[in-house]
Amino acid sequence: MTASVRIDSVPPVTEATRYTTVFLDFGGVLSPPIEDLFLEYERVTGIAPADLKAAMAGVADGLGVDVLAPVELGLLTEVEWVRRMHRWLICRGVDVSRSALDFGRQWFAGHQVNATMRRLVFELKAQGYRVGILTNNVREWEAHWRPMVGLDEDVDAIVDSYDVGCRKPEPEIFAISENRIGAAPGTAILIDDLESNCVAARRAGWGAVRFVDNDQTLADLAALLRAQDGAAAEVAIAEAITTDRETIA
Repeated sequence: MTASVRIDSVPPVTEATRYTTVFLDFGGVLSPPIEDLFLEYERVTGIAPADLKAAMAGVADGLGVDVLAPVELGLLTEVEWVRRMHRWLICRGVDVSRSALDFGRQWFAGHQVNATMRRLVFELKAQGYRVGILTNNVREWEAHWRPMVGLDEDVDAIVDSYDVGCRKPEPEIFAISENRIGAAPGTAILIDDLESNCVAARRAGWGAVRFVDNDQTLADLAALLRAQDGAAAEVAIAEAITTDRETIA
């Protein structure tokens, strides 16, 4: 996915900047598109995306939680999760003989990071922003996705659902993320491919950019950063004028 919008369109942090921290999601932002992962898994295992999604939902329904919460919150180990999905699929006549119990290895094998979003991390850092990764993810998958992204030494924080015991879009995870990275409340932006997570971020006082593709995301992020600089500057000017008037009076 090549970006025609320049990454270096990100404005620098100034004294007027409200948003000084940017968190990127992993799945669907730093990773390849989620549907590409499902299609590649089908090629390797023979399990159609619709069947795999239904099996994930079936296991989650049995626990009364969202689709990936069983593993993203560590309610089940990866192996137990896959075994339950296998049982669900076998009961419906789906062949699971090529699907391994170490799901993450098959799921991420051969995939590459979204290079444009990875470069954005370095541009943001160069312009003075704190940058983190905020992901709903699985303990056993760290060994696969973190080397693929290759940002452990470059970002200021990685907040992972399994580690903190809550997930996007739960409000608690936004407060935890602010604390982990050292950001003041209301000074962070989330880049995420799910609208529900973006809505939750805004409710927590954050800015949010819904990732659809690289070009749109870079343009929307630059516009948000520029707009908030201008708004903050206007507030500062208004406060200064008010102070001057009070001094004169």
